[in-house]
Amino acid sequence: MAEINLLDRYPKSQRPIEERAAVVTAADRQLSKQFGRDYFDGDRMHGYGGYTYHPRFWQATVRRFRDYYRLPEDAHILDVGCAKGFMLRDVHELMPKASVAGIDCSEYAIQHADEAVKPFVRVGNVAALPYPDRSFELVVSINTIHNLPLEACKQALREIQRVTRAHAFITVDAWRTERERELQQQWILTAETYMHVDDWKRLFAEVGFTGDYYWFIPE
Repeated sequence: MAEINLLDRYPKSQRPIEERAAVVTAADRQLSKQFGRDYFDGDRMHGYGGYTYHPRFWQATVRRFRDYYRLPEDAHILDVGCAKGFMLRDVHELMPKASVAGIDCSEYAIQHADEAVKPFVRVGNVAALPYPDRSFELVVSINTIHNLPLEACKQALREIQRVTRAHAFITVDAWRTERERELQQQWILTAETYMHVDDWKRLFAEVGFTGDYYWFIPE
């Protein structure tokens, strides 16, 4: 288990943190938590503000995963919280012999998944993964499990641990300083479980998660 930023090649964007905090309401957050059209392809105040494929987002990161974990060409790879499958599309293109799978709670996202990986993604509960033990060389979950309440979040970590036979990498909402905590609380729309990085590490130990991890901290 290691704290490592494997998203260091993902493009950074300027987030309208104060703008969102000034106008977002409890009703807006509830709408976002439906993970439907408003969250993916609606207004920026409710989520992505339009979630479309572009190679600049995931291609370099997918290569980072492959090289860091020294994945075999025929690796089995799972994306927990795959949304429209854009990362899996880039995995499929980089590693055409690999077996890819994705799961997401959003029916909207899966219905609008990238055609290249649509056969490999499904709607499901990330706290009850529908895969046998030790099915994957790599399980990735980016900014997903923190959207669950605490106990379900713990169970999702246990499930990720169960279905990997080699590696896992997750990112979750967190903070190190009081200023980062303030920014996090201003930006959050959907997260149910978020905490100081040291508290996350204690939680990982509690549930037996031995994968790698890093933090999403808005800036």
